[in-house]
Amino acid sequence: MTTTADLASVDASGLAQAARSNLWMHFTRHSAYDESDVPVIVRGEGPYIWDARGKRYLDGLAGLFAVQVGHGREELAEAAARQTKQLAYFPLWGHAHPAAIELASRLAEASPGDLNRVFFTVSGGESVETAWKLAKQYFKLVGKPGKHKVISRALAYHGTSQGALSITGIPGAKADFEPLVPSTLRVPNTNFYRAPEHADDYEAYGRWAADQIEQAIEFEGADTVAAVFLEPVQNTGGCFVPPPGYFARVREICDKHDVLLVSDEVICAFGRVGYDFAAKRYGYQPDVITTAKGLTSGYAPLGAVLASERLMEPFTRGATTFMHGSTYGGHPVSCAVALANLDLIAREDLYGHVLDREAAFRSTLDKLTDLPIVGDVRGAGFFYGIELVKDKTTKETFTAGESERVLRGFLSEALFEAGLYCRADDRAEPVVQLSPPLICDQAQFDEMEQILRDTLTRAWKLL
Repeated sequence: MTTTADLASVDASGLAQAARSNLWMHFTRHSAYDESDVPVIVRGEGPYIWDARGKRYLDGLAGLFAVQVGHGREELAEAAARQTKQLAYFPLWGHAHPAAIELASRLAEASPGDLNRVFFTVSGGESVETAWKLAKQYFKLVGKPGKHKVISRALAYHGTSQGALSITGIPGAKADFEPLVPSTLRVPNTNFYRAPEHADDYEAYGRWAADQIEQAIEFEGADTVAAVFLEPVQNTGGCFVPPPGYFARVREICDKHDVLLVSDEVICAFGRVGYDFAAKRYGYQPDVITTAKGLTSGYAPLGAVLASERLMEPFTRGATTFMHGSTYGGHPVSCAVALANLDLIAREDLYGHVLDREAAFRSTLDKLTDLPIVGDVRGAGFFYGIELVKDKTTKETFTAGESERVLRGFLSEALFEAGLYCRADDRAEPVVQLSPPLICDQAQFDEMEQILRDTLTRAWKLL
């Protein structure tokens, strides 16, 4: 582990210059670093990270919704080292290895219903891609070759590969890569704060939103629709939780029209909302679960697709093969890290900790609603969004110019400079998202609230 003494020898300026010269960062406006250094993170411990200059930050986003157990957990590094010494790599192409077998068995046992078949991937986007390909081939094998279309929700993010990006419902994320894979459709999300229908009845709004899925299926023709991809709590737009009865109605619609329900739990699984699988919290049975991130707490890249026995059955006959896979899907080292991560989560009862502390986290964030810029606080578990507005009474949002000036021009950098790593996002309405490690407690909740209060107060003055 890097120590404080080691950090003193880090060439912060040299690293930043090398990053500017050679590193192509993801989802990054590189011109932002024409006149400033690239932030370089060199160490993590518990809920905190340190940059190359030795400054500490509270990791309010768990890296990228991933580091459930916090940073610097040596037993995960030790699990990786042991596996590397024993079997550093072997593919799952017609062969198996013990770490993948054990992890698949453990996930199958924990999954809701009969999602007993586990296909390993490298990332969440790849899990989504896999699920769509599985749905299309499955329906061909059972004599319904016309069922290939996918329904997802407005503003929902499902990945960046061509298929997963096509399912994604964020227009700005897709425009530069058109034309994408056809046959994807969008329905309304569950942002009750901006409900277009039943704005005074949360449960009725949920039924309305679910019914839009059935309308889309019937409009396209049920014989053409293969799957509905839904996050239990939608990330983009700021943590849209499902209204009561929403998923029960979606399940009913999918059963009626023989459409697969895919629960995209890349963010929500493994404790983010207090359960191993978020479908359990919201009481619905998916046909497929896609996941990644918290499976290893981000300590190694790994994703998984959990599928029902029904979906596997046609692949067990004759020469039928799912012609899909990757070099590193189910990597032995990643699987070993995942097993150690799940052991750690169980030993420290982090799911229980999240459920015990979510009310305290929420009430701490709710204090911010006294600020004129805060319109709504929403979410579940350790996963919250704070929607920002210009007018609380009318819910008027920012103009494009105000988002540029306030969010990107001030808020993102100001929060980081104040010691909080989180996300200020305007892919939908302007929001600040918080998704800290599951080990956090009141001290970290208070730290987040204090930094946000000061920074959002200053942001309001820019409006």
